[in-house]
Amino acid sequence: MCGFAGFLCPPQRFGENALTDLLQGAAERLAHRGPDDEGLWLDAEAGVGLAFRRLAIIDLSALGHQPMHSACGRYVMVCNGEIYNYRELRRDLEAAGQRFRGQSDSEVLLEALAAWGFAETLQRCNGMFAIGLWDRQERRLFLGRDRLGQKPLYYGRLGASLGFASELKPLRSHPDFEAALDPGAVALILRHGYLPAPHCIHPGLRKLPPGTWVALAPGDDPADPAHAPRAYWSAAETARAGLADPLPEEPEAALDELDALLRDAVKLCMVADVPLGAFLSGGIDSSTVVALMQAQSAQPVRSFSIGFAEADYDESGHAAKVAAHLGTDHSALTVTPAEAQAVIPALPRIYDEPFADVSQIPTYLVSRLARGSVTVSLSGDGGDELFGGYTRYLLARGLERVVRRAPGPLRRLVAGAVQALPVEAWDGLARTAGRLLPARHRYGQAGHKLHKLATVLAAEDGADLYRRLISLWQQPGAVLSGVREPARPEDWPQDWPSLGGYTEQLFLLDSLGYLPDDILVKLDRASMAVGLEGRVPFLDHRVVALSWRIPTALKLRDGQGKWLLRRLLARYLPESLFERPKMGFGVPIGAWLRGDLRDWAEDLLDERRLAEGGLFDAAAVRRTWQQHLAGRHNWQYQLWTLLMVEAWRRELATSA
Repeated sequence: MCGFAGFLCPPQRFGENALTDLLQGAAERLAHRGPDDEGLWLDAEAGVGLAFRRLAIIDLSALGHQPMHSACGRYVMVCNGEIYNYRELRRDLEAAGQRFRGQSDSEVLLEALAAWGFAETLQRCNGMFAIGLWDRQERRLFLGRDRLGQKPLYYGRLGASLGFASELKPLRSHPDFEAALDPGAVALILRHGYLPAPHCIHPGLRKLPPGTWVALAPGDDPADPAHAPRAYWSAAETARAGLADPLPEEPEAALDELDALLRDAVKLCMVADVPLGAFLSGGIDSSTVVALMQAQSAQPVRSFSIGFAEADYDESGHAAKVAAHLGTDHSALTVTPAEAQAVIPALPRIYDEPFADVSQIPTYLVSRLARGSVTVSLSGDGGDELFGGYTRYLLARGLERVVRRAPGPLRRLVAGAVQALPVEAWDGLARTAGRLLPARHRYGQAGHKLHKLATVLAAEDGADLYRRLISLWQQPGAVLSGVREPARPEDWPQDWPSLGGYTEQLFLLDSLGYLPDDILVKLDRASMAVGLEGRVPFLDHRVVALSWRIPTALKLRDGQGKWLLRRLLARYLPESLFERPKMGFGVPIGAWLRGDLRDWAEDLLDERRLAEGGLFDAAAVRRTWQQHLAGRHNWQYQLWTLLMVEAWRRELATSA
């Protein structure tokens, strides 16, 4: 796991010394991603330079140093990530006569690119990666990103130069960088809490979409459709192929196939020459990963969890019981509100763009805890999207029928009645009723979920229903001053891939947006901020393909999500250790904003400064803030998007 940056500049723009200084500054801004080594390479005559910071994971010797030159001398590569099947690729290359200097996966990748070409090599790779490859002969740059978007890659024009990097920080070091803000991108952040690819907070830059690659000459404009990224893997095509070749609805056969493949994916993710562990929340996904790790390890696996004093947000006790049963070497940390809140000022630096998923805080804290003992940590991310873990999947099919069949006025009447009772009141009623219900029918944050349900009842159609389900601000324009929100795939149901049904379409839409642009961004930035590599076995592309062959009836069954995955985990753990309501991985941000974080939020939401900024409708923002403080509405997640945007703007202004 590493970080890189590169620049293709007009040769007359920088001399050798100036280009070296530019690369050195870019590398320094990525030191957190790669604390073990630094490398620079430049060709001043061509105006090309690459910078690299290394977190050594496989082959810790200098033979893994980057930027790396191919044996033929034609190519120079920087790569962030891991190629899990590098041993298999190496055998194929050796059979064709290729010799290797070291044992790193990076060298195997580079020689594969030289032997097989860019697109074919990406198709052969099983891993998480972002790649920059300079062809010295053709003077072309190749950029590529892994299938699911586990590793980030930004690129775009910087004046007359072309830049690319693992994060935005090094691109901002270029003297021609323009620190403009894209208001449309802010609208997307308010709706989603994150910024979906290919959009970037800076209008001249973009993200390379997952599963794609692009070839660029120094003078090319990435915004030109002629230089649009090309797909080497398609989530939609993978979904169609899986649905066209389903497994029988016979649980044991599906369980055996899933068990064997997921076990192999976990095994591949355990290859490392440094200490390795796993995040363990005690939920279905992380418990499955840790169980499969321990089943294949001769030593106790290192596992890590954090807990909070607030019972509604604390899973550490469940994690400890799972760890004890599996026999892991478990570390847990109970975090005080003050310790969690101390992370908040660093969030704009960690995430580079405004990012407003509140679980960014515990994700960073558990990464920091793990980094004290290991360099690599496996994570259970991806299980929800592949196997039907979100509550909305259970509700979607029925809600879509209601939206189609029930009169709009009746739905709006019911929604109004639900929203008339505050979130906190619904939470109290849910706690009381929960004492009379089985554990699997008790739900955390019931008030928030009911208010969300009320919102979606007013949807006009299936597309609007999904948009409401995933939106924080239903109407970002309510607090933005004359900003037009860019269209997203969910806005065009006529362009949705033709899949088995509405629920399957939601699975795919989440895999295309929420998974790479929220979940994986959160994991990458939080872990890399402390120099920790996060690996995600569920996102082995073979597991993804198998998940689409598993009938939805085996994912959503008996009122449960992830039904088949639960049955798999039951092979390794007693059901009493994991059959409980899904909690999520959050913090009580709403209460904090009314308490210890109030002064911090007041400063960021100051009406005069908001008005001077010209982006937000200051009066509308203040009304929302006052309603939250008074307890009339719980606007915690909506306010968090505003606060993260404003905190990011101030950080950018002070660091410019």
